[in-house]
Amino acid sequence: MMSSVALAASASFVPFNSRAKHLARLFPGFSRRCGETNISLSASSQQKGFRFAVASSASGTNGNVAEIPEAETAPQLYSWPDKKRPRVCILGGGFGGLYTALRLESLEWPDDRKPQVLLVDQSERFVFKPMLYELLSGEVDAWEIAPRFSDLLANTSVLFFQDKAKLLYPSDHLEVNGPTQSSCGGSVLLESGLLVEYDWLVLALGAEAKLDVVPGAIEFALPFSTLEDARKVDHKLRTLERRNFRKESAIRVAVVGCGYSGVELAATVSERLQDRGTVKAINVETTICPNAPPGNREAAIKVLSSRKVELLLGYVVRCIRRDVDLEASEKPTKSIGVAQHDSEKYILELQPAQRGLQSQTVEADIVLWTVGNKSLLPKLEPRDRPYDLPLNARGQAETDETLRVNGHPRIFAVGDSCALRESSGRLLPSTAQVAFQQADFAGWNLWAAINDRPLLPFRFQNLGEMITLGRNDAAISPSFIEGLTLEGPIGHTARKLAYLIRLPTDEHRLKVGISWLTKSAIDSVASIQSTLTKVLSDS
Repeated sequence: MMSSVALAASASFVPFNSRAKHLARLFPGFSRRCGETNISLSASSQQKGFRFAVASSASGTNGNVAEIPEAETAPQLYSWPDKKRPRVCILGGGFGGLYTALRLESLEWPDDRKPQVLLVDQSERFVFKPMLYELLSGEVDAWEIAPRFSDLLANTSVLFFQDKAKLLYPSDHLEVNGPTQSSCGGSVLLESGLLVEYDWLVLALGAEAKLDVVPGAIEFALPFSTLEDARKVDHKLRTLERRNFRKESAIRVAVVGCGYSGVELAATVSERLQDRGTVKAINVETTICPNAPPGNREAAIKVLSSRKVELLLGYVVRCIRRDVDLEASEKPTKSIGVAQHDSEKYILELQPAQRGLQSQTVEADIVLWTVGNKSLLPKLEPRDRPYDLPLNARGQAETDETLRVNGHPRIFAVGDSCALRESSGRLLPSTAQVAFQQADFAGWNLWAAINDRPLLPFRFQNLGEMITLGRNDAAISPSFIEGLTLEGPIGHTARKLAYLIRLPTDEHRLKVGISWLTKSAIDSVASIQSTLTKVLSDS
């Protein structure tokens, strides 16, 4: 799958020899005198070789992936293809990052003002996270909801690097340079050792599961927020299904958290296992989906009840531990994660969070974790200058109404990386819908900033909420019709159409639409055949 690509046209490299004044703080031992090009780098600043992908119509490539052999190399300064046009670096390729890049591509630009856009993400694939549950049910294929960036960006001028941001060094701080004194907004050091200077930066790094709040969660619980997470859960379920085939013992599943993610996961897994397993969903609140519209919550309760999902409400998980009373025939086999084994069993100790409840324990073959997340931004903080990015308690960047980070006129933040409050003072939720809309505004405001036009304040418009409850079941509560909730197959179809429209590019939407239509036709024919067979056999 790896193929070579000519780097000179789209991602050439030059020695690390500029912006010494602030880069000397980045790399101890770095020095450069004015007018000289001599470089001194400490051994601690050397990085290993890296792997990245490039997608650019301008360079004549189609998202080819190049692999550079691992070797001890000094940090390299990325050379942008055009020395004059503005440089926009986007960190993170989720809803906020990718859709901001596509928005920038869709706008009309003066010839000399269209920016060069570099998108950086540690994965080679964009993941449409609201449909990860359909991977477990087998309703969608991975390519449909997790296309490669190289394919999505093949017909654009957007460059893509498969890499990970390591250190952010902004130089546009109001207390240092003022908003317009420097044409360069700062630099980003990637884990590969590549140094990228930018004029404008977009922080869209997303968040990761927060497992360190409960003893044993890191070792024994599986999160469900990435494509790799979904694959691990699917692998674990398949292993348990094979092990319990034709056995009387049921597969025991514990889902921690009953927000949208926990309820969708419990509904999907319970439908998949049917009579072969039991699902217990644990939540600290006394109700599921407490912030959901009443129609969605009632539909979810009805479905969970029909599938015999046991709700343990008003409980906090005190710890998760391995069951030490394993039978000799059930020794751990193949590892699929951090201390996660195919035949292990676990004990969850529950502590009541409400009066009148008693402590209890839950036995499980698999523990699925959907509670809490943490922003990835703190990992970018330079240790010697913690004031550079104003972060809230969740690790999100504080922004003004235009999505610019406070004190940094050349840095925007969107999605899980952004802490923005509504007029009521409530922090905007970290949902795909919010990220979609913020990406639209971020793209426009970057256009406005580059072209010296006024920036627009972001205003979130709640279009409604959706929840999947199985292969042919979902609930949708649109905000523009008060009290209306579409449930069952109708809600399921409406949800899929809504997400089909939201897929990143026209080409990908067309491919996925044809695929879903074909699958639907096949399922309909199979259903008709099954019905006819049953009628004929009874007659």
